[in-house]
Amino acid sequence: MITYEWLYWLAGAFFAGWAVLSLRDGRIGNAAFWGVLAASFFLGSHLSDFANGLLVLALVAIAGTGAVKRSAPATTTPQERSDYSARLGNRLFYPALIVPVTAVAGTLLYNYSPLAETGLFAPRRETLILFGIGVLLALAAAMVWLRPPLLAPAEEGRRLIDSIGWAAILPQMLAALGAVFALAGVGDIIGGLAGGVIPQGSVFLTVVVFALGMALFTIIMGNAFAAFPVMAAAIGIPLLVETYGGNPAVIGAVGMLAGFCGTLLTPMAANFNIVPAALLELKDQNAVIRQQVGTAIPLLVCNIVIIYVGAFLLWN
Repeated sequence: MITYEWLYWLAGAFFAGWAVLSLRDGRIGNAAFWGVLAASFFLGSHLSDFANGLLVLALVAIAGTGAVKRSAPATTTPQERSDYSARLGNRLFYPALIVPVTAVAGTLLYNYSPLAETGLFAPRRETLILFGIGVLLALAAAMVWLRPPLLAPAEEGRRLIDSIGWAAILPQMLAALGAVFALAGVGDIIGGLAGGVIPQGSVFLTVVVFALGMALFTIIMGNAFAAFPVMAAAIGIPLLVETYGGNPAVIGAVGMLAGFCGTLLTPMAANFNIVPAALLELKDQNAVIRQQVGTAIPLLVCNIVIIYVGAFLLWN
């Protein structure tokens, strides 16, 4: 049976490869950071909480001392990339489309065919596992089609990951922070405050507070996965689901989308909004955020309407 563990090994293999290439170039800090992260993916499921905590502290120490630097491995020149673009145009994106197609089509094929009876994938993990398989298929297709040097994917991946630096693992860290906040009872505190402000029986206003809370907490924490445990414990589960009988699937899924609206608006989501500005060498580090405001706010309004209609009017 293919499980999550296989995906951890796949991710660990990529990080280990970048660590080896960094070590070869004498970039000790980069090699140490990606090597420790690789160890976390390879061994994290088999280590104690204390040992995993030491790995996290090691990552913080390496990144905090500024040891992770940008790299400039041998890759295609700007002129070569321009020639590729002129010759192939948008067809360059074809391999990338293999990933979502494999995830969606593969999930449907697996769940609604005799393949589901084989037990090939761990239950309820099919989509993410197929997402990883899609990445491998896309990489293979690009190699066969474009015929780059064998190490080109590793070198180009290292150039990009080193440009992003420690911010590449920021989503993981912030998601873990959300779980810590939930265990600390932050959600209960916010729920108590919201319960004292929202009029009893006002379903729509509760939906508004929930969606706005998801967006605002995401703006503060930089990650919707960090905001979700807090807002679910504060409002989503006790009020919208248990008190008002809303559809939990709609509330959870669209609530996350409301949080993603906050992702579009915050510099705290550095890997989404600040790193791209740096990679594109934009003069305004908030230029990406400014372009996304016109999408984020109307989408947040739509999410509020979808939750209210889909979770309550159509559900009840």
